[in-house]
Amino acid sequence: MILLRNLSYGRGSTPLVTDAGLQFHPGWKIGLVGANGCGKSSFFALLRGELHQESGDLEIPAAWVVAHVGQETPALPQAALEFVLDGDEELRRIEHAFAAAEAAHDGEKIGVLHARYAEIDGYAAKARAAELMSGLGFAHTDFTRPVAEFSGGWRARLNLGRALMCRSDLLLLDEPTNHLDLDAVIWLEGWLKRYPGTLLLISHDRDFLDAVTGHILHFDQGRLKLYSGNYTAFERARAEQLALQQAMREKQQREVAHLRSYIDRFRAQATKARQAQSRIKALARMEEVAAAHVDTPFTFGFREPATMPDTLLELRDAAAGYGEKTVIANINLSIRPGERIALLGRNGAGKSTLIKMLAGVLPPLHGTRREGKGLQIGYFAQHQVEALRPEESPLQHLLRLDSATREQDHRNFLGSFDFRGDMASAPCGAFSGGEKSRLALALLIWQRPNLLLLDEPTNHLDLEMREALTLALQETDTAVVLVSHDRHLLRTTADSLHLVDAGKMTPFDGDLDDYAVWLTMQRAVATTPDEGKVARREAREAAEKTRQQLLTQRRPLIKEAEKLEKLLPGWQQEKHQLDERLADSALYTNPDRTLLESLLKRQAQLVADIENAETRWLEIQTALEQL
Repeated sequence: MILLRNLSYGRGSTPLVTDAGLQFHPGWKIGLVGANGCGKSSFFALLRGELHQESGDLEIPAAWVVAHVGQETPALPQAALEFVLDGDEELRRIEHAFAAAEAAHDGEKIGVLHARYAEIDGYAAKARAAELMSGLGFAHTDFTRPVAEFSGGWRARLNLGRALMCRSDLLLLDEPTNHLDLDAVIWLEGWLKRYPGTLLLISHDRDFLDAVTGHILHFDQGRLKLYSGNYTAFERARAEQLALQQAMREKQQREVAHLRSYIDRFRAQATKARQAQSRIKALARMEEVAAAHVDTPFTFGFREPATMPDTLLELRDAAAGYGEKTVIANINLSIRPGERIALLGRNGAGKSTLIKMLAGVLPPLHGTRREGKGLQIGYFAQHQVEALRPEESPLQHLLRLDSATREQDHRNFLGSFDFRGDMASAPCGAFSGGEKSRLALALLIWQRPNLLLLDEPTNHLDLEMREALTLALQETDTAVVLVSHDRHLLRTTADSLHLVDAGKMTPFDGDLDDYAVWLTMQRAVATTPDEGKVARREAREAAEKTRQQLLTQRRPLIKEAEKLEKLLPGWQQEKHQLDERLADSALYTNPDRTLLESLLKRQAQLVADIENAETRWLEIQTALEQL
């Protein structure tokens, strides 16, 4: 196991964690959460031996193999598949030793190496590496391409694949989903669930944390606290703690006020001086209880658009693509105020291309794109973050957009995105990826768009900022078209799903769970041996038929669950009111028992209805999970 005993560490002169005492058992999957800069990544450096503790002990079994994702990948001429295979260091050592033994004609050594190679399943290593790369979104043609040909985001995926290839006892993953799209995130989630070793995971994707982890390690004000359960369970426990903490503080403050009142009244009276002095000492000894606070420093909302045309943007028989290459054809879409559309589809299907055409960055290859009068588009994509002027501050960026507004108003607005004080005036070149994304979002929101086009807006954003963005999107009437791998954001903001696949865009009949099923079936089709176009078409049709059958089974269950969720609050409220009425003693002294009997009968009926509904809801959830 991993053992922390009175552990303290920091970066430079900044202390991060003090006096931590914990133990992590083999096979645990632990999510690390806490504010930026609280010491999560430094804890990983400590586990890798790149950082040393200031005091205390950190014990890891000496025989454990530790895997982590490299931060940089040089422009290597090596084939991508071979780069991923390098993640299994013992495999590579045996291969090199095998070549040396063959050159030396050492038959005994060759036999020993063959036996060990078989033990570690070395003969299937290339197949495992290919499976990892396919899951992470690489095409078969990418396997032999040199690493140097891939962009930074794809090299990050190669680094992740290399870490997963390692047969590790401890796997350290720091924001592994940042450069992945939704299909790769869902695949990685499944892989990590099956991972047999100990996993420590830093992530700002709450659905990902919920699905993968069984413990949460919270970094809070220099302390570490371990919670059982996934992120939702942690959030619930944390909320209860904060509520209790707030109640304790309020109680303490009442006691403090009482003591101060006594001291102020009697400090000058000789007869009461001794009692006053004792209360002064009691006040000094009293331990301060920190005020409970909402963790998020973000309080922004979308500014109301100046205009809201009835039809914001319309595409008719449009085709999106580059040059003579059509990526998506026959697009028909009409976006009206308040609509919230999420685009689903595998990597490379054309989601970002479609967003660019909606934004007017790419003209339609065919068909028409018609803007409503007064359309104001807010387009967020990675290139907006990269277009920030590194030498300019957030305040200067905002003044460039709007020089007529008072500087203090600009500062107040930037403060809602946690750019406060000197940070509002600091050059943004030194900002982290999350801070730059926040600034790009702030600049977009200031322009009061009536149509938001968001292409992976949560990349590099922490949990608090993601939650603030989710709430802001829920509250605005601005229309939204969204591409994201954050399922929590998709579930809570999108009203309709559209699938981009096979060169077309169609409404998706189902939810995100159905989409995960669809992805699984598409992978199964892709791995079917190529026996001609007819066989592939038949495999696709069979997969779609199976998905529709599953959808047919799921839909009535979902509707029944939704109906119960609507009925239960009303029943519970009625029962609560009945309980209060039946607590009135006057009911029982009234000689006319008719009212009392009717109330008791209704109470018993409600108890039975609530119990039956809750039991049925749990049965439905179990059935949905099995499907």
